[in-house]
Amino acid sequence: MAAKIKKNDSVLVIAGRERGKRGKVAQVFPATARVLVEGVNIVKRHARPRGATQPGGIVEKEASLHLSNVMLVCNKCDHPVRAGFKALDDGSKVRICRRCGEVID
Repeated sequence: MAAKIKKNDSVLVIAGRERGKRGKVAQVFPATARVLVEGVNIVKRHARPRGATQPGGIVEKEASLHLSNVMLVCNKCDHPVRAGFKALDDGSKVRICRRCGEVID
């Protein structure tokens, strides 16, 4: 199955407490259908000191979001869109914007 959301895509969070925020996809976890978006869904974790290099304390980091809670943002029309697929003349398969028809890949 082809991925509709990939690393470095711009996405909009459409559900949850982070709704309305935009960010860039840092990592995709296809096995669990989750994505890590930069600057979105920040959580606090209590870390134990790990020697002199890593002090302990409360660390803020990004938590993953479910794929169904994010929507791809088109580069051209700058709107949240559904991604479609289209086969080009050379036989390659690319993602397209369902709103403006522009190639996303």
